[in-house]
Amino acid sequence: MKYIAAYLLLSLAKESAPTADDIKNLLSTVGVEVEGERLDKLVAELDGKNVADVIAEGQEKLSSVPSGGAVAAAPAAGGAAPAGGDAPAAEEKKEEEKEESDDDMGFGLFD
Repeated sequence: MKYIAAYLLLSLAKESAPTADDIKNLLSTVGVEVEGERLDKLVAELDGKNVADVIAEGQEKLSSVPSGGAVAAAPAAGGAAPAGGDAPAAEEKKEEEKEESDDDMGFGLFD
């Protein structure tokens, strides 16, 4: 992410596309160590592309990815809670499921 952020920052400041040396110089001013191979790959991937077009393309791709928010909200929208006598049984079942899932992993969170 640091390379992408530096690339975007430099692309706002320059008329031409930032080079690997431009990004190295920017990151070195804040004491960030640069991995040449990763930086070269980023510059090669973005060579000849308009940053605004790349961002727009990424937003289109992200819009097709399910976020999971609707799935989590679906059980809550299912209706009212069960009648009073069934609530303790449901809680016990949830606790048992939780204990079983921890046993399946073979270790606890704080072991």
